[in-house]
Amino acid sequence: MIPDKVIEDTVVELLRLAVTKLPADVEAVLKRIFEEEKEPASRMQMKAILENLKLAEETSTPLCQDTGIHVFFVKLGAECGNIEQIIRKGVERATREVPLRPNAVHPVTRRNPGNNLGVHMPYIYYEPGGDGCLEITVMPKGAGSENMSQLAMLTPSAGEKGIKEFALNTILRAGSNPCPPIMIGMGIGGSADICMGLAKKALLRPIGSSNPDPDMARLEKELYGALNGIGIGPMGLGGRNTLLAFHIEHAFCHTASQPVAINIQCWAARKATARIHPDGEVEYLTHAVKGEKKGGR
Repeated sequence: MIPDKVIEDTVVELLRLAVTKLPADVEAVLKRIFEEEKEPASRMQMKAILENLKLAEETSTPLCQDTGIHVFFVKLGAECGNIEQIIRKGVERATREVPLRPNAVHPVTRRNPGNNLGVHMPYIYYEPGGDGCLEITVMPKGAGSENMSQLAMLTPSAGEKGIKEFALNTILRAGSNPCPPIMIGMGIGGSADICMGLAKKALLRPIGSSNPDPDMARLEKELYGALNGIGIGPMGLGGRNTLLAFHIEHAFCHTASQPVAINIQCWAARKATARIHPDGEVEYLTHAVKGEKKGGR
């Protein structure tokens, strides 16, 4: 069984990595956008973003003051203890040690416990894992982008036209609020709750990847092409690039419904993943980590 301390230390390290350094795929597309932008205001914003990334990594400081709420995706392929309890301990430690801004509050009273813990917070999505390892992904989610997310329960007769109109209206409504250039995750199908979960999961895919379903891959390409050039641009100042990527995840749904959801991520598309092997060896999949060794960090 994987020791609790290895898992807890890995959670702390994942949170530190996620908020201080973007994955290589995200950083690469931000650099490309900087080179492509011609408008002075847009180039200035992209230059500031890239300088911010450099300083955050050098100083091990969060690259955004909003360190988000913490959503975890866990693939259970190895024997371990109470994974939820261990993750909560890791979040509490990271809040103190990184540090992370305490963002988790009671939804009605707004009481803030100060440690990013609460009912269903952090939130954990569980999946079965078949390779004998425990895989943990964290996605810190800031409010500026999350607040722009939308769910629509379309009728089947709306078809692809309805899906495209929903996407366009959502991005236009969001405007500069989610700090573009933004990453779009779209869920199609399932039920209302499944659909929004799929939209969030779509944000985890590497930029440049395509949905394996050819119809969904085509729709991704069409929507990215149509929406990237609508002119919102970096930080809403206009320009050639509004999107980092447009990813779709889907599920079969009831014959009488067509749920569609969009979850938006800001330019700081933060995520970090580690795989913990049964012998306690920790392998970081999204970031290069110096001194990786058995037994965690």
